[in-house]
Amino acid sequence: MSKIVSKISAMRSFKGMMPATDEQITTAEQRLGVQFSPEYREYLSAYGAASVFGHELTGICTLSRLNVIEVTISERVDNPSVPLNWYVIEETHIDSIVIWQTETGEIFQSIPNMPPLKLCDSLSEYIDL
Repeated sequence: MSKIVSKISAMRSFKGMMPATDEQITTAEQRLGVQFSPEYREYLSAYGAASVFGHELTGICTLSRLNVIEVTISERVDNPSVPLNWYVIEETHIDSIVIWQTETGEIFQSIPNMPPLKLCDSLSEYIDL
């Protein structure tokens, strides 16, 4: 079991959805024009999407508010300073703050009309914040 998968499943209030297939993950990457970080791919393969310890993480699922494709496409409109190879891992629903991940796994926060701010180096670190 990978670090991110074991960490998430051991956290309080964990609720996972249906695991995503490799085909679904590849399709999502193609639709967004991104390559997910290896850590995010592992998370998707294990849970599809999940909520854990106050975080509702995007993923591959039927819920529009958690679907990484729908959320990322929507948030790109309001956050034009965010590079197109980033994808949303969480909409905080507080002050329009959005959490993004890069292809290398780094985590950034965006607020409309401000430059993105790096928070940490991985999803695993982010869920500890």
